[in-house]
Amino acid sequence: MFILSELKESIGTITLNNPAKRNTLVRELIEELITTLENFRKASARVVVLRAPGDSKVWSSGHDVSELLQDPDPLSFSDPLGRALRAVRIYPAPVIAMVHGSVWGGATDLVLSCDIAIGDETSSFAITPVNLGLPYNTTGLTRFMKRLPLNFVKEMFFTAAPIKAADAEKWGILNHLVPASELEKFTYDMAHLIASKAPLAVSVVKEQLNILADADPITPAIFERIQELRQRVCESVDYGEGIRAFYEKRKPIFTGK
Repeated sequence: MFILSELKESIGTITLNNPAKRNTLVRELIEELITTLENFRKASARVVVLRAPGDSKVWSSGHDVSELLQDPDPLSFSDPLGRALRAVRIYPAPVIAMVHGSVWGGATDLVLSCDIAIGDETSSFAITPVNLGLPYNTTGLTRFMKRLPLNFVKEMFFTAAPIKAADAEKWGILNHLVPASELEKFTYDMAHLIASKAPLAVSVVKEQLNILADADPITPAIFERIQELRQRVCESVDYGEGIRAFYEKRKPIFTGK
């Protein structure tokens, strides 16, 4: 079992539960996450809290690199994490990310896909595809751009450096930064407050906001150009070098080829 779940007082809790693998977003964990969200929907959970165990140093280490290698386009529409992100976004009630510990790679995208994010001083956020020589997908980049200032998004993607908790709050990754000792109470107090409101109204507002946020069209020509650019990088020498360096636990030597 890769996650733990609980439904209490109309509030669903999903706890990432693979500490031995630093809560890596392996396919099995993602399938359990999607199934649990569907079960909560059927049970009319009015709020969902997505979290890791309270003593976690790593909230999630992101994608399983070995699974990325199984697809010529590792971040395609059918990628398991992509399915999970869509499941969070379309869930018909607010999803709150409660973050204790560091968040890496695609897990940062998972936090940004939640409706609200609350973290403590141990939280940090890094988006790391350039460490592997991997181009991020257009959907993910668009999501970052709509949540954060463009120059900040560029810094995150260009450097892959972790963003500390205070900066995460400053730039809008976190709605609230609270002391670790207060994180759980603060999060569930907010969850109970939301759960006390009219659920149909909250659900429709969430869907409206998602529709409006996604309303900017991309022309077919632009989409095809982006796909061509990403394919070129996925077939590059640098991508292979990034993966080898990851497994060999060394710094990659990128040549731009």
